[in-house]
Amino acid sequence: MTRFAVALLAVSVAAPAGAAEKAPAPAERGYQALTRTAFIPAFWTRLALPNAWKSWGVGERPADYDRAVLERYGLHAAPYPNDGLPMGLRKAPLLLNTGVGIDCMLCHGGSIFGRSYVGLGNSTLDIQALFEDMARAEGLTPKLPFAFSNVRGTTEAGGFGVYLLGFRNPDLSLRTPRKELGLRDDLCEDVPAWWLMKKKRTIYYTGATDARSVRTLMQFMMHPLTTAKDFDKHEPAFRDISAYLANLEPPKYPFPIDAAKAAKGESLFKQHCATCHGTYGAKWTYPNKVIPLAEIGTDPTRHKGISAEYGKEYSESWFGKEESGGWFVNGKRLRWTDGYQAPPLDGVWATAPYLHNASVPTLDGVLNSKARPKLYTRSYKTDEADYDKVNVGWKVTELRTAPANLAPHEARKIYDTSKPGRSNAGHTYGDDFSAEERAQVIEYLKTL
Repeated sequence: MTRFAVALLAVSVAAPAGAAEKAPAPAERGYQALTRTAFIPAFWTRLALPNAWKSWGVGERPADYDRAVLERYGLHAAPYPNDGLPMGLRKAPLLLNTGVGIDCMLCHGGSIFGRSYVGLGNSTLDIQALFEDMARAEGLTPKLPFAFSNVRGTTEAGGFGVYLLGFRNPDLSLRTPRKELGLRDDLCEDVPAWWLMKKKRTIYYTGATDARSVRTLMQFMMHPLTTAKDFDKHEPAFRDISAYLANLEPPKYPFPIDAAKAAKGESLFKQHCATCHGTYGAKWTYPNKVIPLAEIGTDPTRHKGISAEYGKEYSESWFGKEESGGWFVNGKRLRWTDGYQAPPLDGVWATAPYLHNASVPTLDGVLNSKARPKLYTRSYKTDEADYDKVNVGWKVTELRTAPANLAPHEARKIYDTSKPGRSNAGHTYGDDFSAEERAQVIEYLKTL
């Protein structure tokens, strides 16, 4: 036996522990990729965030600057190592240097009662102010190509997808000028919780996209400096991220629950709500049901706001040529539906405000359309003091009229249900409950 063979045998016998270590599971790899990887280049230099306060209308930099940044933009502390940046911001390459960019958790990372969660929709985000202030800090024009948000805690996510795809050829190489695909920026979208994806066969508010699609998760990568090859490079990581999302669990309601009251609520829920929202427990069911607009009666703007032109362009692009099944096969479009998909309600206590446009601040309002405020504001903080434990959701201050001459940053804190895309009408299914029955159903929803 040669010396090399003897040495190789010795190493293989002497070090079985390392060889026996299991490779990380896809969900674990997905978490690591999601929280450690800069999938797109930076938008700003490293000096932008430290200087953002100069756009705040204050005379000097706030003493507790990190906290002030969180409150100004509705960001949250990262529950993972993130170079001192809040969730949603990330160190990323910027030409030959390192700058600050964004990642999925800007919208899909939230907090409640002082704890941050990956996958909880960010109900406090002011993405408009973030991009405007950071541009000013860089000495650039703060004017954005369209409204990124009209109300704090919501985004124009659909508009982002439509706008960015207009700059891409079907193979995702860049094209100019931008192709017009029916951009609208008045959809006012709430951010749904990621942990709901494990139950869904179709996703997005209209149920238009197969939940098995990996490439649909990658749309935010259409940064101007992202190349077509980058999408192919990162697709395996997003397949792992998809596995991670399928394993997310919602946080548990942290306060006492009246078990007897909840049991009565469960019975009412099964009679009146489960047909659309499913059943819960070890043998849960979820019907993945799309409710026609004429029946649900909620604001139709989001449904009408994604054009057929965009759907055709998407389906003919790299995003629509996915090989792993679902709607995304050559020659097929996104699925077009006649309404909104009724979501699962796991962790619903933590996901206020409600409806697809975040127009209803509490579960009590969801179940009683007559009790919904029409013009209101809230603290946009997520502490216990800001939470309504009785009605389950966020405490609000109703307004008789909108204050005049507010700065845009302050105006976005006001929810006006008379504005386009922001109606709080519809979903009147709980209106026939008595006050006692409604309270019982809400008590049950705390258990999910």
